[in-house]
Amino acid sequence: MRSFSVSASGTSARSGGVSPAWPISYQDLEPYYAEAERLYLVHGRAGEDPTEPPRSGPFPFPAVSHEPRIQQLSDDFEKTGHQPFHLPVGVDLNESDLEAGRCVRCDRFDGFPCLADGKADAHVRCVRPALQHGNVTLLTHAKAERIVTDASGRSVTEVVVDRGGVREVYGGHVVVVSCGAINSAALLLKSANDQHPNGLANASGVVGRHYMAHINSGVIAISQSPNLTKFQKTLGINDYYWGADDSELPLGHIQMLGKSDRHILRAGAPWFAPGLALDYVARHAIDFWITTEDLPHPANRVTVDRAGRIHLAKTYHNLEPHRRLLAKLKQLMGPLGCHDAAIPAWSILDKRIPLAGAAHQSGTVRFGADPATSALDVNCRTHDIDNLYVVDTSFFPSSSAVNPALTAMANALRVGDHLLGRLDAHVTTPDKLASNGRLSGVTP
Repeated sequence: MRSFSVSASGTSARSGGVSPAWPISYQDLEPYYAEAERLYLVHGRAGEDPTEPPRSGPFPFPAVSHEPRIQQLSDDFEKTGHQPFHLPVGVDLNESDLEAGRCVRCDRFDGFPCLADGKADAHVRCVRPALQHGNVTLLTHAKAERIVTDASGRSVTEVVVDRGGVREVYGGHVVVVSCGAINSAALLLKSANDQHPNGLANASGVVGRHYMAHINSGVIAISQSPNLTKFQKTLGINDYYWGADDSELPLGHIQMLGKSDRHILRAGAPWFAPGLALDYVARHAIDFWITTEDLPHPANRVTVDRAGRIHLAKTYHNLEPHRRLLAKLKQLMGPLGCHDAAIPAWSILDKRIPLAGAAHQSGTVRFGADPATSALDVNCRTHDIDNLYVVDTSFFPSSSAVNPALTAMANALRVGDHLLGRLDAHVTTPDKLASNGRLSGVTP
């Protein structure tokens, strides 16, 4: 989803603090959102989501249809005054001609690798097609250990890699770090030198700080009628995204999860839960995922000790909206055709994702116009080092309350255009999307 959280005009209040403004506007990213949706085969229906920002056109592919029990759930949400919408998903699916796509609408879409390449993920849509070009090389079993600069500290000269226990060194005119918010920050911190004693790109002191990872919970409700759905992740609710009748401040986002089974339920149930009960729960389960915006705080940070071990410190500062959002969903169980009383407490699961669940991580190498308060400029180039970029979710100053993936994709395309200009390069195919990767198939 398009998760741009606040405009460039100012900050936004949240229950636990402030959500900072971005140094670019939504309009700067909108064309790249549209391009990312085409590239990643995003299916959706424009105009349904009450929080949807302006679009330059419809979704590139039609929304994935609801299976009967989820369609009933959508209808029940509408009856209670909500505005359910078809959840945008990236999938290789053509419902009018099932043989034209790779997806077969199985019950392993969410949280599992797809052996049929039905998921429109980065490996399938970008990495693999990029490797068809002769000037692209992918190293496996290789770990970037350190980034080395010249004597002035203003330019990267080498990247030191451990490849299968062997030290290798690489160089390039431009170096782009994209390791994820935790490991990108750790790599910059581990690369400290005389010119950058606190880590590369860290004159501001913000590298590793302001770590965000959303406040997420999984909720399993027990439907009064069996839920025979296989491909369940097709419905979203944003009615509480910007607030509620009991809250002027934002609460967050609700969507479906992939369908649970007895094996998934076993992990969260007590040891004495009988197998027959788990089978019943799995057969009647409807699975939700709720997300509340995490807020940046300087004490929430990534650090690296002298032995090179990574440490993560995190305190959530926006929990009250999440509790209210969870309560809103639970209050709807009866009207949504789910049990709301007289069932064992352990058979309704609502579980916060712990610190170790580092999905949706962002914010540790934030971008901004002021080098005193940010590590990157608006093009994600480090303020301190001319040829070093960080292009993953590290650059987020704030996190919104939906999956950050599409924003990361759109920003990568935006920075890719900047790098094409910097390198005076051109795309070798007439259609930039034909290469399925902005920097694949370029020549200097």
